[in-house]
Amino acid sequence: MAIEGPLKELGLHDIFQLLDLSRKTGVMRVTSHLRNNEGMVAFDSGAIVWAEIRSNPIRLGEMLLAAGRITEADLERALAIMEREKGARRLGQVLLSLDAITERELRRQIEHQISEVVFELLSWREGFFSFNEGPLTGVPTDAMVRIRTESVLMEGARRIDEWSRIEHQVPHLGVVPELAPVESGADVGLLDLLPAEWEVLTLVDGSRDVRGIATALARSEFEVARTIFGLVTTGVIALRDPQQERRRSSLGGDVGALLAAAESRLASGDATGAREAAQAAAALRPGESRVHMLLARAYLIEGRSADAIEEARRAARLDPESSEAHQWYGTALAAAGRFREAGEQFEMWERLADGTADERLRAEIAAARQAVATLQTMVGLARG
Repeated sequence: MAIEGPLKELGLHDIFQLLDLSRKTGVMRVTSHLRNNEGMVAFDSGAIVWAEIRSNPIRLGEMLLAAGRITEADLERALAIMEREKGARRLGQVLLSLDAITERELRRQIEHQISEVVFELLSWREGFFSFNEGPLTGVPTDAMVRIRTESVLMEGARRIDEWSRIEHQVPHLGVVPELAPVESGADVGLLDLLPAEWEVLTLVDGSRDVRGIATALARSEFEVARTIFGLVTTGVIALRDPQQERRRSSLGGDVGALLAAAESRLASGDATGAREAAQAAAALRPGESRVHMLLARAYLIEGRSADAIEEARRAARLDPESSEAHQWYGTALAAAGRFREAGEQFEMWERLADGTADERLRAEIAAARQAVATLQTMVGLARG
């Protein structure tokens, strides 16, 4: 059995489930031209037994050192032996022979290493995958692990949920961290950071992006993005988005042009392009209601109802007399199942539009309110 195709049409999560349920044995390869990266996952009767990635590898020795399971002297001795033996044994087996680590701890660390690679691959939304069924070749025979695919997918789903929280501050891996400017006269205290945060901070130079820092540290992109999210939230660093800078430059940095571009892309169904244009406009004029309304509409199309609610709420707060702002606020709330609040916003929409609404707009308002009432009733019956 061979399966292949673009990730945009069939995500890795679905492929993993299929291979797990059908208890397949074989090797999956995933490539991403955007990341200039590729990875491999080996399955044995549906279980994950090995995974590796070309760039940003999760190295076993570094993981064991970071976890305090071996010392630098242990690692140096093991690497020297491997060099003499010309790679006849893998690092884990050499460390076992030196009594530097127990077999149980080695297995746990290898499982963690493989899982991190799989989580990295599951986060890819573009690229190409192929799975070839058959005997496993090129897979270490001493890996000693079998990881339940179902448990990895559950953890992967949790991380995707966490990504949705992180991307408020870290929208993509191409943003460049910079040390936050210190205001004149501000009381600057000592930084109380964790070792992992210090590691990331030492590589913040205003030129490396998040992906570059992850590669330099040989850590997962998710882990580095989460660390940077914490540093941004506490005000230690700020983020610069070269993509938005290039976009503003191509549009002349004109807010009107950016908003027109966002409207045009929404009309053509390009939610991602609309969001990026609106975000660029927000960077120039964050206090304009229309900017946040366009962001809310783009997020709704992308299925990100929590983000849509936040942007629509800002639009309504910035211009409380805008009937359109309350319309999209109500729509976003309804998409999240918050029907009572959605109904309140639609009432506000109707009240503000009362003097200007034509027959078509009145019909839209009535249909929206009826839909919310129907959904609310259905939910109530289901719960009862």
